Amino acid sequence: MKKKQEKIIIYQLLVRLAGNTVRKNKPWGSIRENGCGKFNDLSERFLEEIAGLGASHIWLTGIPEHASCTAYPDQEIPADNPLVVKGRAGSPYAIRDYYDVCPDLATDVDRRMEEFEALVGRCHSSGLTPLIDFVPNHLARRYHSDHAEGVNRQFGRHDNTSVAFSTDNNFYYLPGQALKLPEEVYQHPTSREVFPAGYEENPAKATGNDCFSAAPSYSDWYETVKLNYGIDYRGKNPSRSGIIPDTLIPDTWSKMLDILLFWAGKNIGGFRCDMAEMVPPSFWEWAIGKIREQYPAILFIAEIYNPAAYNTYSKAGFDYLYDKAGFYDCIRDIITEKKEAGALTGVWKSLVGSEGAMLRFVENHDEQRIASSHFAGNANAGIPATVAAACMHQGPLMIYFGQELGEEARGISGFSRDDGRTSIFDYCSVPAFRQWFSNGKCTSGNLPAEAARLRESYKKFLMLCRHPVISNGNFYDLMWANPVADKHLYAFIRWDARHTWIIALNFSGSDNISARIRIPDHFMTISGRKDPASWTCHPLFNEGTPCRIISKKNTESGLALILQPFSAEIISIKSICQE
Repeated sequence: MKKKQEKIIIYQLLVRLAGNTVRKNKPWGSIRENGCGKFNDLSERFLEEIAGLGASHIWLTGIPEHASCTAYPDQEIPADNPLVVKGRAGSPYAIRDYYDVCPDLATDVDRRMEEFEALVGRCHSSGLTPLIDFVPNHLARRYHSDHAEGVNRQFGRHDNTSVAFSTDNNFYYLPGQALKLPEEVYQHPTSREVFPAGYEENPAKATGNDCFSAAPSYSDWYETVKLNYGIDYRGKNPSRSGIIPDTLIPDTWSKMLDILLFWAGKNIGGFRCDMAEMVPPSFWEWAIGKIREQYPAILFIAEIYNPAAYNTYSKAGFDYLYDKAGFYDCIRDIITEKKEAGALTGVWKSLVGSEGAMLRFVENHDEQRIASSHFAGNANAGIPATVAAACMHQGPLMIYFGQELGEEARGISGFSRDDGRTSIFDYCSVPAFRQWFSNGKCTSGNLPAEAARLRESYKKFLMLCRHPVISNGNFYDLMWANPVADKHLYAFIRWDARHTWIIALNFSGSDNISARIRIPDHFMTISGRKDPASWTCHPLFNEGTPCRIISKKNTESGLALILQPFSAEIISIKSICQE
């Protein structure tokens, strides 16, 4: 018998931004000017509100110490060279020390790890499982761990820099070539601060996004260095596969396993693994197996964009994979009217039975805000999109903080331009979220009425998503039985032995949909339903009164619905004999 599971709903937040209450953000402003959220800002009150929204897990983004233009002289933490830092705060994915937390996030910098551990404890007490990033593919150009503790935890210390590749090297090198940074970095306001002489790296190391050039472009991950997992990208070394003897384990593998064990020991619930597909699956199979010997329940989530590799990385041990190339890209095209809503049928069909392993979202730190003018320009578009993401199958849903409040991500933050994304590189705050956070009060009382209504809508359907019919029930696509439906309509059923829910979505931002949704005899057959004389309908999401429908009439004519623009209907239907 299949084990019952709860629906995983992940609430992602960037700690640096979540607790920041500074209203006026100066482009390229310092931490003193623009402020910064702290571990301690995420209080029990805050976490209970996030759990009350419907979340089961919280992804604490930006925890490990990363390259930054901010120095802490008393703790002997220097500023990094701004030429290899994006923004002043820096990218959370340019790790400077895998064994430390970002000092910006601490109220008492000397006790920063204790503050993080206390936050982890508060998460568990509030019913939230904490997740953090594991960044295995690349690190900051000036990486240095202050926490060696007798173990070889420094990267590159014993590398042979005279060769482009060696299995024992941690990095890839370009012998005889010095690093040439893109010209644009010299135009940043920070470019002549702290390190006016420039930046030197000779020989140059390969850049994090598989850029094997001494002159990475501005669009490359020029602030990072690619890690070497024993794969010679010049084609002279075959790709590793399967489990290999410990005597042949590349040095980078051992270092990364040590890092995973370090953080797993902090009582976290899992890792969101950054750019997992840029690291060989053989490493994951080996490392995840080792971790689960000690921490069998820990989750591994892969950021992955290549559908052809899904099966390989699932077999390597990942619990869940990003459904970006399929679901997210499709839902974005539907909202922006590049595709009809029925295109969602093709998304799940392409997964060939692995739908339950896919993590779905309509916002995260890499993507544009739904409400921004660069995307939908309307926060309500997130309602049908997120209901689809949450309810189509059993896999996890992810919500990005501020999404439930209609955050628009307007303006320039510094390194981040006005592109509809909330900056991960700059010291700034998130206006809609800041209003709700309200200096730690965490209340909708200060929100505009529309934002308050939006949050209540999210709360209502996220709570519905925890129902067993969504977390463990079956999926039935209704589009084949409704071929003449409106192009903005998508409808499906979630069902189990006791429940039948019809879910209908309107992706039009301007028009109502008047539809009759047919439930075919085929569904009655495969679900084992008898053909009763009549059914009752109970609206679960929007206001409405129960109604009785005649079974035969419904099969032929359909269930009549009127859907408002950018809306969702979730309706429980029951036969009279079941009541």
